[in-house]
Amino acid sequence: MRLFYAPGTCALAPWIALRWAGADFEAVRVDYASPDFRRVNPLAQVPALDLGGPRAMTQADAILGYIAETHPAARLGPDDDAMGRFEFAEAMAFLTGDFHPAFWPLFSPQRFTADHAPPSLDNVKKAAEARVDRVMTYLDRLIGAEGHVYRDRRTVADAYAFVMARWSAKVAKTWKDYPNIARLFDRMNADPDVAEVLRLSAA
Repeated sequence: MRLFYAPGTCALAPWIALRWAGADFEAVRVDYASPDFRRVNPLAQVPALDLGGPRAMTQADAILGYIAETHPAARLGPDDDAMGRFEFAEAMAFLTGDFHPAFWPLFSPQRFTADHAPPSLDNVKKAAEARVDRVMTYLDRLIGAEGHVYRDRRTVADAYAFVMARWSAKVAKTWKDYPNIARLFDRMNADPDVAEVLRLSAA
């Protein structure tokens, strides 16, 4: 099993989850815009998980769900009741559909304006900060006093939220300004698997 990743991306979340699960895998750093990687994922996005089948698995939330389901002993997925599954799916949908896109204008402002002059691109980034604050505030409430995204235990949702919330370092109001997110960060930064993924991905 091979996990394709790029530094600083949400692909670090499946990497953390695979380590939590005790899975046997190889992490492969790629240039996701390269022709070689486009043969793995034509969308030129990481993560991608190669299981040796006809095509690689893609989409972070789907990969995280697969990891949780195929490693039940690690208890990285939802509780086995209807409301538990709903709450978990809702949290993952928020992270994929609201949280992640809020940061896109910061990284690729040219996608959001026809005027690519530097002042215009700067305005796109500035306008994005309010949306980032909105999703960070929501995540802070979702985590709550328990210090986890889902109920009161570690799941793949913690890894997903953690690697993306780190992007808030690019705006004036960072993760440190949200008390419950900061509590999650303290927990994650103290985790040896997380520390190892961050170290290896930055090498």
